[in-house]
Amino acid sequence: MYQPMCIILAVLLSLISVCAQAETSKVIATGGTTTIEGSAGGGIVPWAVINGYASSDQWSFTAMNTAVYVDDFTLHSIGASLSIDNRFELSIAKQTFDLDTLGGKLGQDIVGVKYKLVGEVLYTAMPQISLGLQYKRVDDFALPQAVGARNDWGVDIYLAASKVYFDAIAGRNLVTNLTLRATKANQIGLLGFGTATNNNYQLQAEASIAVLLTDNIALGYEYKQKPDQLGFAEENDWQDIFMAWFVNKHLSVVGAYVDLGSIAGFEQQQGWYLSVEGTL
Repeated sequence: MYQPMCIILAVLLSLISVCAQAETSKVIATGGTTTIEGSAGGGIVPWAVINGYASSDQWSFTAMNTAVYVDDFTLHSIGASLSIDNRFELSIAKQTFDLDTLGGKLGQDIVGVKYKLVGEVLYTAMPQISLGLQYKRVDDFALPQAVGARNDWGVDIYLAASKVYFDAIAGRNLVTNLTLRATKANQIGLLGFGTATNNNYQLQAEASIAVLLTDNIALGYEYKQKPDQLGFAEENDWQDIFMAWFVNKHLSVVGAYVDLGSIAGFEQQQGWYLSVEGTL
């Protein structure tokens, strides 16, 4: 799956460099960026927005390449999404987690769907509300099983609400998002799903807030609550401070400072996030 997705990304970026023919009726930045799980949102939190800039009766295709570098680990994610009618989003992502200090790798494939239920992110009093599902499956279950995971696959279910408030802070627009996720995932799924003694869903809250410094530059903060189910090492919540530059409707770049807490017994995993995204 990894190699085909690399080809897709390379082709997309080549197309972007020579043409700008996509149907892009939405206002710039209103499609958000692409998370490490492949769906539209911030960097680590899915939002209610639909990826890309397609409006009613239009379609949009997005591809991203993301890397997260912390003290003892590296996470690489590559993905793509198809959005239709500003209502439906289908996404795929391939994650590779390098255990730099321990040696070896973990990985998982993610297939996501999102459907906008009600509201609009810009022009209605009601926020845009979307329902999403993410099917996740790890590449190799040996290590997750050894540390107590129950299954090599799982399905996350989330409900997200996103809203832009005009002239909210010093005349600048404010973007807010709240996501509630039901999940069995350990370390977002990289360490499997559930435990030998508990296979129940855990309800977790995720939030994002960002100020649009200009029409195409956003500065924001994200917080991702995570279940702590495996007994061998504490699992902490994630957070980041990000800056997103929407160069135009076909190219965006996101950089962030990330704090992933404790991972596999390694404390204070902090570092940097960089993502490049292309849209047609």
